[in-house]
Amino acid sequence: MHPTSRLAVRSGLRSVNTRLSRFQPSTLPRVVVRFSSTGTNQQYEFIQVTEPRPGVGQITLNRPKALNALSTPLITELNHALQSLQSSPTTSAILLTGSEKAFAAGADIKEMAPLTFSSAYTQSFIESWSNLTQTLKKPLIAAVSGHALGGGCELALMADILYCTKTANFGQPEIKLGTIPGAGGSQRLTRAIGKAKAMELILTGKSFSGEEAERWGVAARSFAGYEELMSESLRTAEVIAGYSKVAVQAAKEVVNKSQDLGLRDGVEFERRVFHALFGSEDQKIGMRAFAEKKKAEWKHQ
Repeated sequence: MHPTSRLAVRSGLRSVNTRLSRFQPSTLPRVVVRFSSTGTNQQYEFIQVTEPRPGVGQITLNRPKALNALSTPLITELNHALQSLQSSPTTSAILLTGSEKAFAAGADIKEMAPLTFSSAYTQSFIESWSNLTQTLKKPLIAAVSGHALGGGCELALMADILYCTKTANFGQPEIKLGTIPGAGGSQRLTRAIGKAKAMELILTGKSFSGEEAERWGVAARSFAGYEELMSESLRTAEVIAGYSKVAVQAAKEVVNKSQDLGLRDGVEFERRVFHALFGSEDQKIGMRAFAEKKKAEWKHQ
């Protein structure tokens, strides 16, 4: 290279280095991408998504100032998180909870108050709540402490398993606001406790405790305090997450079908799914492990 050319290159490099030196690390924009083993690298405003135990995804409602009131943006985030956990290969069971003070104190009244019939009807207000149960194949456990009123009670009733504290406060008080349950409360509560008691609760707006929820069959179990509730809820989720995903999904499907079919059709449906599982690899693994007195190593196939 000609000496003059070398000098030109050196001069150019010094110029570039001088300009670059002006940009200190603290002045450069930071791009942070967070990845989670649950598959949810989305950052949410009204919920928190964690993985507290292997195979367990936890969603915590997080609107503390509003006692976790269920607004449309919160439900949108909840649906998104559930869909992400549903598609995550590392998540087998999901835990949904709120705070010690409130699971969810109800739907957001400020959002609902100005609605007209035409706007609610044409915009299918609250219909997106149904996505929680229609698209989720993995087991959903609700851990309820504090208030679970109105929409909060309805959300808890959508879970596959409901655990609560003995002092949890359930209810469908919509009648006091001049309306009725709109997210399945009149249907799921009636199926859980019968027409007479559900009618009384919905027509009077009376609340009921977690202890009563367990006694009436709304909750699977109730616990003395919040810490015990969360510990046992996570324990159950972890147990479920340790089984074959194929068998767990099938078990959830047949139990849910019992709510839609008569006994004869339900038993027939159950038998067909039972027969189908003999085509799964996990059925062979499970029965072989039992015979050999070994722990099954599921392939989820």
